[in-house]
Amino acid sequence: MSTLIVYGIASCDACRKARQTLERQGRALRFHDLRADGLDHALLERMESALGWENLLNRRSTTWRELPESERTPLDRTRALELMLEHPTLIKRPVLEDSGKFHLGLSAYLPTP
Repeated sequence: MSTLIVYGIASCDACRKARQTLERQGRALRFHDLRADGLDHALLERMESALGWENLLNRRSTTWRELPESERTPLDRTRALELMLEHPTLIKRPVLEDSGKFHLGLSAYLPTP
């Protein structure tokens, strides 16, 4: 069984819940803190290719709301990726990677009962 990678922010409640749930299920996982461990362009490109920039960009986040309008517009794929690289907290969390396949959120990853 491959090691699951959980990408997120250590202080994020959704990330903590996902890690706890997966650990209770006995899943081997590695947590990648997007702030502390960093986010490079290649990783973000892989996430975006699988999930789409519109899905990855969290427009409800405090970080998004605090950005000046001039930084948020015009918004296209290139600008969204630039913003997410500069402000990793703009990425919806958690992002899970299992065997090279990405899932956005724990519910997208776990099979439904």
